[in-house]
Amino acid sequence: MDVKGLISKEMRAEKHDVVVVGAGPAGSITARTAAEKGLDVLLIERNQEIGVPVKCAEGVSRDIEKFVDIDAKWVSAVLKGTITYGPDGTKVILSVDGTDAAMYVLERRLFDKVLAQEAINAGAEVRVKTDAYGIIKERDKIKGVYANAAGEDIRIFADIVVGADGVESMIGRWGGIDTRLHLADVYSCAQYLMCNVEPSRDYGELFFGDDIAPRGYAWIFPKGVDSANVGVGIAGDVADENHRALDYLNAFVRDKFPDGDIIAQIYGAVPLSGPVYETVSTGLLLVGDAARHVNPITGGGILEAMKGGKIAGEVIAKAVHEKDFSKRRLMEYEKSWKKEFGRILYAGMKAKQLLLSLNSHDFNKFFHPLAGDIRIKEFSERALLKEMIKRNPRILFSLVRMMF
Repeated sequence: MDVKGLISKEMRAEKHDVVVVGAGPAGSITARTAAEKGLDVLLIERNQEIGVPVKCAEGVSRDIEKFVDIDAKWVSAVLKGTITYGPDGTKVILSVDGTDAAMYVLERRLFDKVLAQEAINAGAEVRVKTDAYGIIKERDKIKGVYANAAGEDIRIFADIVVGADGVESMIGRWGGIDTRLHLADVYSCAQYLMCNVEPSRDYGELFFGDDIAPRGYAWIFPKGVDSANVGVGIAGDVADENHRALDYLNAFVRDKFPDGDIIAQIYGAVPLSGPVYETVSTGLLLVGDAARHVNPITGGGILEAMKGGKIAGEVIAKAVHEKDFSKRRLMEYEKSWKKEFGRILYAGMKAKQLLLSLNSHDFNKFFHPLAGDIRIKEFSERALLKEMIKRNPRILFSLVRMMF
């Protein structure tokens, strides 16, 4: 964004080692990790309250325990796994051997605040209602961001800028990374928080079928005895004025919970492109949805956001201590996240492409070998993809080379 005409000599300026734009899980974990390494970190959030509005189905595997201590205050439900329904009703029950606690349904409005609080406890400064609207450049080098803080324009200088600003990632675009996506790779989502419903108490439920969610799926995640997140996500290239995610959601709710009550409405977009561009530039890193760290086959991104944020914070700390903010130095982040979970994202992208290429008949055939109760060693995208490959070798054999 060209902000030269907006700059005033009186505009207040400040300096930090790192400024992180966006206080979701990716941004907060990045800030926390960098602060733990002794850096001067500023984490800014454009909304007036962290964790609000919620734009997430809120389900996550128990791997989250690697990053944060579980607190019942922000866990709405503990689930055995998921039940997936194919277009013809084929039922696939996925759970984990040896445990009845495979995943959690979070209370994101509380969970995100906890992560930001942990960043503060580590030494980071956090500010809400602070909206970045441009990148500061000197001699074509990124030096910080322009931001509006509760009505005041300020210059925030930093050695490294982190874009944790979600699917739109204007930070990335202003910094020279083309973050635009094809419509087919941006899923339009609508979700209701409902009460006076009777969801499954032990499982999240996923529903596939063009009449339910074209090139996407619907979900029900219980949040208590009589409440649930009920949502629909559809591919952006099939959504239009007459076929909105909200329209499919309303039809789904009428079918499943005709007597339920809606107490919150949530709308948003999810990037399901897989990692399609570099996530670093000189003085700049992207994390979370901005980096497209979302599994294209499940739409899950909380764990990838936290894993990527931790890696980013560690690499940033090294770069600051070495006073080397070059793209070449920051590429350690790119190489590390690709090693940690990049293959799963690429495999998910390939699986999505393969599944979307199937006609209705073949899509049903894909589900048939999976029917019944599947117990895996861990509740993860990797374990799920392995099982899919094992049971559908002719359809998914091309994923083998990616994963092994």
